[in-house]
Amino acid sequence: MPTGVSIDIRELSKSFGNVTAVNQLSFSVQPGQVTGFLGPNGAGKTTTLRMLLGLVKPTAGSATFGGKSYRELERPLATVGTALEAASFHPGRSARNHLHIYALAAGIPRERVDIVLGQVGLADYSHRRVGGYSLGMRQRLGLALALLGDPGVLVLDEPVNGLDPEGIRWIRTFLHDFAAEGRTVLVSSHLLSEVQQSVDRIVIISRGNLVYEGGLAEFDSDDRVLVDSPQRAALEAALVLAGASPQITDAGLLVTALPAAHIGAIAHDAGVPLSLLHTQQGGFERAFLELVGEGDQP
Repeated sequence: MPTGVSIDIRELSKSFGNVTAVNQLSFSVQPGQVTGFLGPNGAGKTTTLRMLLGLVKPTAGSATFGGKSYRELERPLATVGTALEAASFHPGRSARNHLHIYALAAGIPRERVDIVLGQVGLADYSHRRVGGYSLGMRQRLGLALALLGDPGVLVLDEPVNGLDPEGIRWIRTFLHDFAAEGRTVLVSSHLLSEVQQSVDRIVIISRGNLVYEGGLAEFDSDDRVLVDSPQRAALEAALVLAGASPQITDAGLLVTALPAAHIGAIAHDAGVPLSLLHTQQGGFERAFLELVGEGDQP
């Protein structure tokens, strides 16, 4: 059975003219977990994924699978399965025919076609022309294509788009089972309510910058304090010395499991002035909006 490898984004940047879409972004995705990749529209998610998959050349930095860029992978389809956007399937051909063509071109055994059609629930519809498929069925076919090489890593963009409630429950279970086999899953989504039920860890970006990386449970905690100082490094050192694990964000240091009063006392005892001390309340959605700002971004 294929095993997953880590996805490592290091100081990744991309500019289009005078517009910086991604700015020195760094995070990791580990095997055995489903990681959600979140951010408002225009945050840089799609650009990041396209750089990861070698579709866009970075201005600076690197994006690798197990230490290798996508272009360096010896058998890319056996390492990484991808579904970034609705795949372009000829409406007059059947799902089975499409997958047979892709398998032949990639040197993948034909028996994988029936396996993946069964995995995504399209076995009974495999001879039907794709032009008659619903959006949800096209999503499943796109996932079947991503699974064709039996990869150890899945990178998916909005995989529940167009699925009915049963389909959403199905893909939720499928991704968790996939990760439980020791494989790696990175899922981009804007549906916060679905993310809460589908992922183990989250990476949040805003305006091309990392604003949070960590466990879903920690982010969804009631005890989250955003704190900052003109002497941020000294503040971070004081918090670590006190046993906290501050998360560095653009807005400041995000601290869980410590009340604001305790954090203020730690800073006072260390002689560190504070410029921000704010308790985030109201659950996942409100915490998300406080980090990225309300509404879409340009």
